Amino acid sequence: MALMATRAKISKVLNSLNRKTRNFAPGSGSNGVFGKFRVDPSVVFGRAFSSSAIPLETDLMGPRILGLKDYEDYRRALYGGMTHKALLVDAVGTLVVPSQPMAQIYRQIGEKYGVEYSEAEILNRYRRAYEQPWGRSRLRYVNDGRPFWQYIVSSSTGCSDSQYFEELYNYYTTEKAWHLCDPDAENVFKSLRNAGVKLAVVSNFDTRLRPLLRALNCDNWFDAVAVSAEVAAEKPNPTIFLKACDFLGVKPEDAVHVGDDRRNDIWGARDAGCDAWLWGSDVHSFKEVAQRIGVQV
Repeated sequence: MALMATRAKISKVLNSLNRKTRNFAPGSGSNGVFGKFRVDPSVVFGRAFSSSAIPLETDLMGPRILGLKDYEDYRRALYGGMTHKALLVDAVGTLVVPSQPMAQIYRQIGEKYGVEYSEAEILNRYRRAYEQPWGRSRLRYVNDGRPFWQYIVSSSTGCSDSQYFEELYNYYTTEKAWHLCDPDAENVFKSLRNAGVKLAVVSNFDTRLRPLLRALNCDNWFDAVAVSAEVAAEKPNPTIFLKACDFLGVKPEDAVHVGDDRRNDIWGARDAGCDAWLWGSDVHSFKEVAQRIGVQV
């Protein structure tokens, strides 16, 4: 009788949590992901962890919440020593970062074309322009993204000179404009691939991403590239993550995504059914990513 009463209490708590969490907010979707949590009959929420699901163990004493380490140990038991079969990586802000501040480059190149705005003015105007709705489509990056970037450059600098735009546009396709965020990335990715982990870049970018990765000599580190301009979906739309998983031949629940934007990278990946770790918060280097997956570098 005591066991039956305990099970009844657990069922009541789970049902209550599921009802309440449906109104939890951003990123809710029909696949059972709501905001930072994945609602599942086997899950009880203690506090928010990076992983999108926390397994629940039950015994005669009732439910017991497992912590993050226990969750990762649980996944390693399922996947033969590793937590995930695939790693998805954001490009800008995670894999690569600009070598110089954007406003500084816009200003430096623009001086010979008559740009007079200060770097602070350029940055403020850039942010305002970038946040505005783009035409009738939610897709900013279509093909080479030129119409969108022409709008951004002219709005940021007040200069519509086509030569200025071309020089600026082409600059951001070169290795001079970017550098790797983590200098140990190549060694880590080699170790991950040797261990059988599949790798993909998932990025909101135009078609310059592939030549940029080649210019940085890192295109051969990855098994696939899912770029928004090619798959017609931008993060946080879960479609781009699902495409990446399709390219790799893995299920979403077998993959973890790492990115620096909570909305685009974390909420978007979890809505697709992937795990997600926030770069600079949950993980600070690709070596740490590998270790959490269960691969020693």
